[in-house]
Amino acid sequence: MMKKRWIILAILLVVPAMLFTVSCAKKAVMTEPSTTDTSAADEAARQAEMEKQKALERQKQLEEERLAAERAAQLKTEAMQRDMMMAKNRFLNENIYFGFDDATLDGQAQEVLKQKAMWLRDNPDANIVIEGHCDERGTNAYNLALGERRAESAKMFLINLGVSDARLNTISYGEEKPVAMGSNEEAWAKNRRAVFVIE
Repeated sequence: MMKKRWIILAILLVVPAMLFTVSCAKKAVMTEPSTTDTSAADEAARQAEMEKQKALERQKQLEEERLAAERAAQLKTEAMQRDMMMAKNRFLNENIYFGFDDATLDGQAQEVLKQKAMWLRDNPDANIVIEGHCDERGTNAYNLALGERRAESAKMFLINLGVSDARLNTISYGEEKPVAMGSNEEAWAKNRRAVFVIE
């Protein structure tokens, strides 16, 4: 009986020790990384990081290009608005002038009217009033009629350049609104004019 006990005791001691050794060996084999696997993983991580950096740089470059394009478009718009405002101011502030007791358009007046016709073509919603003015010489009635002839002369020239007469109105102020005071040729020359007003 004693023999059986020794055998059972031996079995009980040997079998667990064998199992512990086998399981430890398996764990040791399973957790040992290979040098080849580590360097391949490091290389893959390095490549992924490089690709990420390239993508970020490209995104930054695209954003800079977008901002530059927006700024260029804004500058172009501002320049166009500035040009349009200058053209409008030139249209309003550039008068045409006439000789004494005359409603004939000289070459300089015709050039100014050509510029005004171009502005009117570029601004089809604009309607204008052409004001005819005279110097102080002559009667009020005569100067009112002369101012009307001057305004009509400018109007007809614009119509001949293709501007619709529905967009053009005339009025005569005769000698009522002088721009220069004085009874001399310099003042009179400045007052013999046609003025353009946007309605």
